[in-house]
Amino acid sequence: MRKLTYFIACSLDGFIGDVNGDASAMYPFVDEEFLEFLKTEYPETAFTPGRRSLGFDDLPNKRFDTLIQGRASYDEALKQGVTSPYAHLREYVASRTLGESPDPNVEIIADDLVGKVRELKAEEGELGIYLCGGAQVAGALLDEIDELVIKSYPIVYGTGMPMFGSDFAVTEFTLDEVRAFGNGTVVRTYSRKR
Repeated sequence: MRKLTYFIACSLDGFIGDVNGDASAMYPFVDEEFLEFLKTEYPETAFTPGRRSLGFDDLPNKRFDTLIQGRASYDEALKQGVTSPYAHLREYVASRTLGESPDPNVEIIADDLVGKVRELKAEEGELGIYLCGGAQVAGALLDEIDELVIKSYPIVYGTGMPMFGSDFAVTEFTLDEVRAFGNGTVVRTYSRKR
């Protein structure tokens, strides 16, 4: 069974962006040390245009071969004229309103997101599924998430978009690893406690 990993950036107070979902306040913390970590451990999580400019393009996918994101996350790429933001992965966008996909590499999941994720998890293969956002999709898939990789940046929003846009549901995870960076960023990896 393949793992679904929610690999997400957040503030110290658990927000993945401001009230409008803008996460640009976290960008300055992606420094040389952190980029080396991404290049070594999670190269496939870089946006395709970013992979090219950073020299990640020739790197093989280490952990994921499939990506799921929400409509709002996908819209950020579309605003930049990018219709396949993770062209090095199989891309799925969860959206009831998008209709037709603007790119043949991007499949729209309009109904039964949980069923589709279970189908993807049941596929053969060693690489997993990267859930990159947003909050509503993560909330809908909370019961399916096997691993959390939380990149906490040393900022506080005070209010904003939570990591999980869902009803209250206590869900327990076990801490597997913590990695700290010189700029104050901390990456915590958790496994679902079953």
